[in-house]
Amino acid sequence: ASILGSFLVKGGTSTDTKALSKALHMGTNVAMALTAVGTVGVAAWLFGDNDAFDSPMGLAIAVIGGLVVGWALGKTAEFYTSDHFGPVKKIAKQTETGPATTILGGISAGMVSVATSVALLGIGVGVAYWGGEMAFDSIGALDGGIYGIAVAAIGMLATTGVVVSVDAYGPIADNAGGIAEMAELDPSVREVTDALDSLGNTTAAVAKGFAVGSAALTALALFKSFEFAVSQAGGSLSLDVGDVTVFIGLFLGAMLPFLFAALTIDAVGRAAHDMIEEVRRQFREIPGLREGLPGVHPDSARCVAISTTASLKEMVLPGSLAVVIPLVMGFISINALGGFLAGALVSGFCLAIFMANAGGAWDNAKKYIESGHHGGKGSESHKAAVVGDTVGDPFKDTSGPAMNILIKVMTIVSLVFASAFVG
Repeated sequence: ASILGSFLVKGGTSTDTKALSKALHMGTNVAMALTAVGTVGVAAWLFGDNDAFDSPMGLAIAVIGGLVVGWALGKTAEFYTSDHFGPVKKIAKQTETGPATTILGGISAGMVSVATSVALLGIGVGVAYWGGEMAFDSIGALDGGIYGIAVAAIGMLATTGVVVSVDAYGPIADNAGGIAEMAELDPSVREVTDALDSLGNTTAAVAKGFAVGSAALTALALFKSFEFAVSQAGGSLSLDVGDVTVFIGLFLGAMLPFLFAALTIDAVGRAAHDMIEEVRRQFREIPGLREGLPGVHPDSARCVAISTTASLKEMVLPGSLAVVIPLVMGFISINALGGFLAGALVSGFCLAIFMANAGGAWDNAKKYIESGHHGGKGSESHKAAVVGDTVGDPFKDTSGPAMNILIKVMTIVSLVFASAFVG
């Protein structure tokens, strides 16, 4: 479905982001429609004559429910990060009063987007569970409702091919714009790349919506698998909040995504500091570089080495937390670990949505101003928007996407070591 949908993405000569957005959405929408039709057909073909299933269409409903919720999460991200809609235009207006109101506007937009996204995910989980229960009550130890949630995650990822392709387009357009600006190409070239880059920020937020939604559904299904693994090992898992260990685990789990986000943002800050110091050193020590004399080139390899080294070294501590803390919690109390995973799942999902959408909104508010609104490029509004964009980059490109990995890694580690925790 994704391959067929990609063939329908036709770019014209227009630099209007609405036309470009329509072209990209065509591929995604066609892939979704083909997936929905194919799901109904496959469900009827594989399970229609199977006596173990009460209604094979229940599984189709679960898959299509996940597909639709993924699409809706993407549309929510688009609404809050595209310069065609109110939230980004509101942030652009707030740049007229300085960086502080710009930052507050982006934070507000990101937080409001969480409410819509959580409501959509809740609906998706309910529909998937109902569809699974409709298909079958239970087969052995397999619960129909939980299975429905698992296949809903598959449905959400069914169009991954075209969604990831659209997401990958964003950085390509961004770097093309950077090259055009550094090469001092004709302004008309920069106009085209700016339009593509603005759309790329929105498509990236859409893809992040798909990713974090599927991560939440997957983690929920894995959590049920963890509960089953504990029971198979002779233990029992209770999530009764009246149990003080569960209560403590919930709070610790809700805390960890914030600590993880803080560590990743701090890592970006340290890497940026090293990069800026290196650039300043080269301007001081390489004759003619500051003046831009012909034949004088910067030491780009050194800058690349700084970024590469930082990206590897700075993630050691955050990555270790995702593995070590569930192990420690599990060996102390299995119920505390259950509460910990539940708290981290809810908190991590909300934080991922907030960071992705706030960062995208700040970025596109800057692009909106650069297109000629609120004084245009070089104005005081533009300077305030640049501050917002700079703050938003680690939000949408580092900490937000990392939440998906955090949620899934902690759940998988707990599942793998479930029998050891009981023993």
